[in-house]
Amino acid sequence: MSEQKKINIRNKRATFDFEILEEWVAGIVLLGTEIKSIRAGKASMTDSFCYFDKGELWIRGVNIAEYDWGTCNNHAPRRDRKLLLTGRELMKLQRAMQDKGLTVAGLRLFLNERGLAKVVVGLARGRKAYDKREYLKANDARREMDQAMKNHRR
Repeated sequence: MSEQKKINIRNKRATFDFEILEEWVAGIVLLGTEIKSIRAGKASMTDSFCYFDKGELWIRGVNIAEYDWGTCNNHAPRRDRKLLLTGRELMKLQRAMQDKGLTVAGLRLFLNERGLAKVVVGLARGRKAYDKREYLKANDARREMDQAMKNHRR
């Protein structure tokens, strides 16, 4: 069997806008043409977030491009998709979302070793503008240190 292409679609905006408190890996309910588009790497998670509807967790804002060889049965690219978590995890998330300032954001979409699509969701607290500046300063400092260490080794 041929080696599978590694699919790892990230929501880079989420780690900038939010402080991630806790993470869960959830399954996602997809249509046949959606999984084919994901395997082709044609998906985006920018501005994705999760919400509860009738006790079920849904993700909105995931854009999975239409499958190139799809027929009239092709999927809608920006539809809401159901996430699959255990009952205990859903209850914990629902209670946490009732706290002021907490939300659930989609962080990463990937294919596991069995070829199933999974979404990493995180319980997040929004960052203020000054927190974002501190985050950028810390990242720049870390990057400069790594670069200095790399140059020092040479």
